[in-house]
Amino acid sequence: MSHDDSKLVGIDDIRAARERIQDLIQRTPIEESRSVSAITGVETLLKCEHLQRTGSFKIRGAANRIAVLGEAERAAGVVCASAGNHAQGVALAASTIGVTSTVFMPADAPLPKVEATRGYGANVVLGGATFDDALEAARAFEHEHGATFVHPFDHPDVIAGQGTLGLEILEQAPEAATVLVAIGGGGLIAGVAVALKALRPDIRIIGVEPAGAASAVQALGAGHAVTLPEIGTFADGIAVKRVGDVPFAHIHRLVDDVVVVTDEDIARAVLLLVERAKQVVEPAGAAPLAALLRGDLDITGPAVPLLCGGNVDPLLLGKIIQSGLYEEGRYLVVNTRVGDRPGALAQLLGLIAGAKANVLAIQHHRLNTALGLLEVGVEIQLETRGVAHIREVVRVLEEAGYPVEAEIPD
Repeated sequence: MSHDDSKLVGIDDIRAARERIQDLIQRTPIEESRSVSAITGVETLLKCEHLQRTGSFKIRGAANRIAVLGEAERAAGVVCASAGNHAQGVALAASTIGVTSTVFMPADAPLPKVEATRGYGANVVLGGATFDDALEAARAFEHEHGATFVHPFDHPDVIAGQGTLGLEILEQAPEAATVLVAIGGGGLIAGVAVALKALRPDIRIIGVEPAGAASAVQALGAGHAVTLPEIGTFADGIAVKRVGDVPFAHIHRLVDDVVVVTDEDIARAVLLLVERAKQVVEPAGAAPLAALLRGDLDITGPAVPLLCGGNVDPLLLGKIIQSGLYEEGRYLVVNTRVGDRPGALAQLLGLIAGAKANVLAIQHHRLNTALGLLEVGVEIQLETRGVAHIREVVRVLEEAGYPVEAEIPD
């Protein structure tokens, strides 16, 4: 890995980056959450970078990359490819510094992200079915117009900009013992690790990846960056097939451990942040807390999960909340049978009311080979108060003679 040594970022690079970008970025808060600490079993301090301008950390690296450009480079403008946070960071950083930006996005990029990127001042070009198509178009634009390509993670200036987060964490929580950071392309954890290890060599840094896109774990096993054949995770902010070469050189040297979490782990963390910490965080930003919540890491506190982004689609957030509530036993779907006669359904609903469950929806099914001629199938969606309550509702129905089919969460 010696070929990457010349590109390694140092603490002085990060301090210089901070000087350049301090007027553009916000110093985001660190908040202790007693409820989250009680659940994780370790003192937990949430670094709320999802409250950054544009809703993510990406503006830090983009701003530093653009700020170091010479006059001729600035005049030629910058270009990037992104379907989300990086696009917005580049757009705002460029327009604030006075540089023209062109952002290539896939044709089906979410409309709110397209409009936000335009709103920050970028010339948005939509085209192609995938991010890779957008990247190809951006690279072609770079060569044709002489614009500077702003990489989302694989560049020392970008890494130095992201590293300013590490300085903030140590100033706000000098007692921090463990910092957990999400890994997509690796630029964020690379920069944060440089800052933390330079000033506090004893601090433990844990990278967190989704199980469906664990490129850093694979790279550490192979000793070099590798490209995953396919990826699958709803955490789109860290759904990256290949960790960057420059970030990997830093991860290999400075990061103490890299762990994986499932999409279910991440969904639980997103829900917990909404419900208990009153914070709306996108799946990629919630991954570090997901690792902490799982409880299988040997963590010394205080622990700082870095919540790096908050740009979650409201429709996805709704699905995550609904799924999370189901896992916590707050919903129950019951399938049973009643006699096809007046009052039979009312009798069933009376039992459910007596068990203090709230009916959300009912469906009748008459066409089912498992039903007798004088029976009706009934599917009832219920609002419940936890797994113990679900078991109580099922017990009441079964004792009254109703056959019950229901999925009870673990």
